[in-house]
Amino acid sequence: MSHFSRWGSPSTRLRAAFQRLLEKADIRLDGNRPHDVRIHDPRAFMRVALQGSVGLGEAYLDGWWSTDDLEGFAFRLASARLERVAEWLPRAIWQNLGERIFNQQSKILARRVAEEHYDLGNDLFSAFLGQCRNYSCAYFQDTDDLDRAQRLKLDLICRKLDLRPGDRLLDVGGGWGELARHAAKEYGAVVTSINISEEQMRFAREHCKGLDVSIVHCDYRDVRGLFDKVAAIAMFTHIGRRNYRAFMAAIHRVLAPTGAFLLEGVWGNVSMNRIDGWIDKYVFPGATIPSGAQTFRALEGLFVAEDIHNFGPHYIKTLRAWDARLEAAWPDLRSRYGERVHRIFSYYFRMIAGYFRARALHNWHLLLTPTGAPQPATGRITDVVAGRGTDGAGRRGLIANV
Repeated sequence: MSHFSRWGSPSTRLRAAFQRLLEKADIRLDGNRPHDVRIHDPRAFMRVALQGSVGLGEAYLDGWWSTDDLEGFAFRLASARLERVAEWLPRAIWQNLGERIFNQQSKILARRVAEEHYDLGNDLFSAFLGQCRNYSCAYFQDTDDLDRAQRLKLDLICRKLDLRPGDRLLDVGGGWGELARHAAKEYGAVVTSINISEEQMRFAREHCKGLDVSIVHCDYRDVRGLFDKVAAIAMFTHIGRRNYRAFMAAIHRVLAPTGAFLLEGVWGNVSMNRIDGWIDKYVFPGATIPSGAQTFRALEGLFVAEDIHNFGPHYIKTLRAWDARLEAAWPDLRSRYGERVHRIFSYYFRMIAGYFRARALHNWHLLLTPTGAPQPATGRITDVVAGRGTDGAGRRGLIANV
């Protein structure tokens, strides 16, 4: 009896090993439930074994495996914490080594995410982001409409900052200018919005024309001036583990002693040195999901945390809305971007939604004030929802009656 006939071929043994692993997440190979996996090319097993999440995602992009419920598949992976197995695979070890040697978010390397992702094309992002081009979690309070939920989130930010006419607001990583426009138009703020994406800035300058908004090409490390309020929305993942303290120090340097700083972003449950390998390669190169421990070590002695608001479940609805809008718009985008870009974004939206469902990821508003500053009269989510304090523009605002 040959070795293969007794024990099975390497491909068969590898398939059996994956089945045992996936059973921990209640996922079956070639099962009949929506979240089960259908294997179309057995080479997928070796690809995942060697490359972890990169191999998993690339095999999906190439059509080597599929599932009817990618979000449900990801939810079960995250709930079972199977990503821990991938930490010992060759690809993950190599990525960890690279992170330890190089600062992935130095001034030069930080440009990669702008050039490779945010500069893809404004028409692509506008197609799924909607009327409010906010590439961040919406606030679905008493609404299922993405556009209204994004306007609610913009208003929530301004009210937490107690933004008032004439306040000098620094918008860090300002994207397509939605927050800058809203703060200037609705609250009378004088806004400086800094960014390193040429495509985003080109759109933002036109979008904010006629308002007291300056769109400036500037890395956060180089910003100068003095500001009453600072907002950094959905950009903390691009700072990098090595730079968390430098980022906090840079904001502290330009914030008035009695000012306020609102930081919004995605946080994880445990401290990590790097982001998922597939996301690093295909979506956000050099990004890192911070933990609470890493964040609070970085702000120690510089800021006081006045309020933490976790509205991570709202990101599930946001990602689903983006995915649905991209599907609807894709016939008009296909000729310019190609099917692989479509599959990259679809895979990203659905997989990340699954991780938010599993509470492996969270979306925070962290309201900070400089150490020694008086506690603000408003800004906590309980105050904003109850309508305490003013909204800076002499009106009750979009969420006053939430």
